[in-house]
Amino acid sequence: MKQSQLFTKTEKNFPKDEESVNAKYLIRAGFISKASAGVYSFLPLGLRVLNKINQIIREEMNEIGGQEVLFPSLIAKKYWQKSGRWNVPVMYKLKVQRDEFGLGWTHEEIAADLADHFIRSEKDLPQAVYQIQNKFRLEPRARSGLLRTREFLMKDLYSFHKTEDDLEKFYKTAEKAYLKIFKRLSLPVKVVEASGGDFTKQYTHEFQTLVDSGEDTVFYCSKCKFAQNKEVAKVKAGAKCPDCKCVIEESRAIEVGNIFRLGNRFSPWYMGSYGIGPSRSMAALVEVSHDDKGVIWPEAVAPYQVHLLELGKISASKIYEKLKDKGIEVLYDDRPISPGEKFADADLIGIPYRLVVSERNAKKVEVKARGAKKTKLLTEKELIKWLTS
Repeated sequence: MKQSQLFTKTEKNFPKDEESVNAKYLIRAGFISKASAGVYSFLPLGLRVLNKINQIIREEMNEIGGQEVLFPSLIAKKYWQKSGRWNVPVMYKLKVQRDEFGLGWTHEEIAADLADHFIRSEKDLPQAVYQIQNKFRLEPRARSGLLRTREFLMKDLYSFHKTEDDLEKFYKTAEKAYLKIFKRLSLPVKVVEASGGDFTKQYTHEFQTLVDSGEDTVFYCSKCKFAQNKEVAKVKAGAKCPDCKCVIEESRAIEVGNIFRLGNRFSPWYMGSYGIGPSRSMAALVEVSHDDKGVIWPEAVAPYQVHLLELGKISASKIYEKLKDKGIEVLYDDRPISPGEKFADADLIGIPYRLVVSERNAKKVEVKARGAKKTKLLTEKELIKWLTS
């Protein structure tokens, strides 16, 4: 992609009405645009990141037997009434002629209704379906960029089982799949015991990224797997861990995923619900991976593999075409602006590798990893071999 043709432009200043790191950098770099409080557009660069996150999630859900579906966002009142959740405060409600609907803030009701229709006997079990879809929640205090919004993207998987033991087995399988997803995203998480909220009275598990900008408080042990959300915590910071007797620590955290055992609340079958927020994960990545110049994207989800900059009168178009021919994702800064502006934008956007073609380096390309201090010079042949190896 030639940067001169990119739909968006970078901004020189941070947005005045945003305080969170993810909102400041994502808006300024042209990944997202704020439409209203808690509502954002994903722009070409941002959508590339989001799609890569979605693909990693999709691959791991398919791996554990999930089948992808797409449920409606507009859900009739009768479904919410059946589960007793028509008056949940977070739901947007609307009336169309004589019919009343709630915008989908979650989809247990629809998933359970479809399962009751298509699962005719125990022989059809177990089953698991998932979707990646926008959710709508009436947040009274939409803030922190993509971390607390009124419209957001969610992957939700629902599983159905003959026995409680089978549900428990799949619950553990889903937990392992989630840990694999976050490892592939380069997003560090802790599995944290938490309450069930509006979903279940049982304890559930959250996947929390420890970071000062998080809204949750987590008490955890750095030596073992013990971790609890503040809402259910039996021990506080400074106390001894009940599992290994080490000292409990405290941290703010961002919840990026959760898993629930729902039992028979929504369906005659034993049911589980498993959620990951792709857009929230994108925001969490920015919160934990940035510096004072901009974002530092991990390679797995970066919008492009390399950012190619041409400086001065020399053209980098031939290298650009060769990189594309080799299947390398490249953003080519061909704009007639100063080198300083190009370097600043490259750091702000945060693509993993910056390639510089200039008269000073003759027939070699200067290569620098985002966030690194050292550079190296490679010939075109060496560069392509290195990028494709």
